[in-house]
Order: sequence, then structure tokens, then C-alpha cells
Amino acid sequence: MAEGKRTRQPNGASSIYFGKDGKWHGRVTVGVRDDGRPDRRHIERKTKAEVTKAVREMERARDEKKLRKPGQSWTVQAWLEHWVENIAKPYVSENSYDGYEVDVRVHLVPGLGAHKLDRLEPEHLERFYRKMQESGSAAGTAHHVHRTIRVALGEAVRRGHIPTNVAEIAKAPRLEEEDIEPYSIEEVQSLLVEAAKLRNSARWVVALALGLRQGEALGLHWEDVDLDAGYVRIRKNRLRPRYAHGCGDDPCGRKAGYCPQRQQTRREHKSTKSRAGRRTVGLPDPLIKLLRQRQEEQVRERAEAGADWEGKGYVFASPTGGPLSPNTDYHVWKRLLRDAGVRDGRLHDARHTAATVLLLLGVPDVVVDAIMGWEPGGAARMRARYMHVTGPMLRKVAQQVGGALWELPEAD
Repeated sequence: MAEGKRTRQPNGASSIYFGKDGKWHGRVTVGVRDDGRPDRRHIERKTKAEVTKAVREMERARDEKKLRKPGQSWTVQAWLEHWVENIAKPYVSENSYDGYEVDVRVHLVPGLGAHKLDRLEPEHLERFYRKMQESGSAAGTAHHVHRTIRVALGEAVRRGHIPTNVAEIAKAPRLEEEDIEPYSIEEVQSLLVEAAKLRNSARWVVALALGLRQGEALGLHWEDVDLDAGYVRIRKNRLRPRYAHGCGDDPCGRKAGYCPQRQQTRREHKSTKSRAGRRTVGLPDPLIKLLRQRQEEQVRERAEAGADWEGKGYVFASPTGGPLSPNTDYHVWKRLLRDAGVRDGRLHDARHTAATVLLLLGVPDVVVDAIMGWEPGGAARMRARYMHVTGPMLRKVAQQVGGALWELPEAD
């Protein structure tokens, strides 16, 4: 065939030719390989029209930077495991890494790992999220998994391994924001009465009165507290501990966290990550009194502990001065609710309560944002989520409406 005669094209230009195998072939230069040689992609079709169309599509994808890089053909499992350990882990916080690692190991690899990375489709993700929820996973869990794979695939796009992030196309699991009812003033008072019977009683006061997050309260050091001036600086976050076995050649047979010779593999605390989170909060006088009592208690505990005293400077510490475990702290909160006869709730609901109290007191928004540690860009959204219209507010507004509509004007 005369039309099949192959002619030499300029360097870098695509070529189309009829092969001895009776098929049409195209070759498109899309870049440079790692060894410096041109990356020439091969296309094979039955007709010249088909191969011409395929060549033009590949050229367009090349120009739009949507072609997969040459080299390793990743599976979803291989990419996610590489991404979480080698790309995410060195650059994100310990807590973020923990969330990513669980999503990858527990959900994404078992559910999607066998797919070729460049063959993954939005529908695969949507069916996977639906199966997760049908198997008992909460919508919030499925939504968190969606965010994780969206970040992981976004990195794969940036590195040229796939042309498109299908997680940005897939519909995320629907989240219905649950109504949160803050504790009433009466409930808070019951909690404070019961908390006064506990070690570290001021721990629960800073949660209910100042709205400190769990990590902020447990990461609080005495060097951040000025009781004479009446303020506290929020600068550190307590991290959940992680352990490795220390039993060596004589395994204890327990989980690492219960190994008698366990070794801590994670730092105890880190700096508060956002500028808004690093803040100074004023202390009410009753709380200053409680913190002074905490100082006196620690002096006695230090004398009793003797050589076992760790002396790490934590405000809320163990009897030997070490950091408190977030897990233990959570269970103390649950027990406090039961002992006080107050309805069950999350520890984070104490933060909602503190924000609502600030609203009741008519504190200006800018001051509320500073106390709660909210970033300026999202402060309005956070106020809408954390602050709740309470019964006293509704009654006050109702009285104002009644006065405006039904109060008769005075007669001349």
C-alpha cells in the first residue's frame, strides 16, 4: 500500500505508519524517561482513521499533562502503602498519620487494593463507600476514608502516575450533622461538684469553663500558667501514646501497650499547630484558686513519690508527675457524668458548652474566637456549629417580640 509507506518525521513529532503485521501503528513522543531517552508511546489500531484519532487524543492528553508517567504500574494497594509511609508520614502530624494509616490498612486496601491505580473509577469508590455503610461503618468513617484517598490520589496526580483524581469526581458519603445539646448551667454545676472529689479536679473546670480541647488540657505545663496575672497560654498538645515491645528475645505475649517493658515510640506532646490555637486565655478567680490547690497537691505528691517523681511540669499529671493518657482521661469523663447524674455525652461536648456560655454572656465574637482558638477564616462557621440557641435566649427573644407586637402605645 502506497499510503502505508513510512516516512521519517522530525525529531519529537508523532508518526503514523502501516506495519508488516497488517495493522496501523502510531508513535507519540510524550516526554523524557528517567534515563534521558525520549518517552515514545506506541498505539496500534486496525484502520488509519482509528490510529490517527488515538494519536491525536494522546497528543492532547500530553499537552494537558494528563498522561501517566512511564515506569511502575501501581496498584491501589501499592500506591496507598507507599504514600502513607513514605510521603505522608514524614510531613504530617502524628494524629493525621494515624488517621491515614487506619483508613489505608483497615478500609481502603481490603476494599480497593486490587485495582490498577490508573483504572480506578469514581463508581468504584461510590460502591465501596456504600458497602462500608451497609457493613456497619458510620457515615463519618466512610467520609474520613473518602478524604484520605482523595489526598492520596491527589499526590499521585501531581507526580504524574495518574491523569485524574477520581476521588474528586466521586460523590462523598453524605454526612448529616447531628444536633448537639450543650450542658445546661445546672448540669455544669452538678459536674463541678462531683469533679471536686477527684484528683486533677481543675482538669474538668478548664474543659467546661474555658473550652480547652482534650489535647490542650492534658498538654498544659506550669510554665504556661501565670496565676498571679490570671491567665494561661495554650501552646502544647498532648499526643496519644504509642508503644513498642521491649521484651526482646523473651516475648511477653501481650499487646505492645501492655508489655511490662514497653517503650514509648512517640513524643508526649507537640506544639499547637495553628497560630489561632496558640492563644492566651484569662482565668476566672475560682479556677485560679483550684489551680493553686493543684500546685499544693503536686508538692505533696512529689514528696510521696520520692525518686519515682518524673517532674515533667504537667499541670494535670499522674501521681508521679508523668503525663496523663488521653484514653484514661476519656474514661474518667464518662465516670464523672455517671456519678454526677448527668446525661451521657462526648468529652468534646464540654467545649460546645463553654462556647454556649460565652454566647449567653454576650461576649463579642472576636473575643470568643480568641478564647476558643478558631482561625479567622473559619470562625463564623465554627461559631455556628459550636454555639447553640438555648432556652433562656429563646424566652428573652419571645419576650422582646411580645413587647413589640402586643404592647399598646400610651394614650395621649
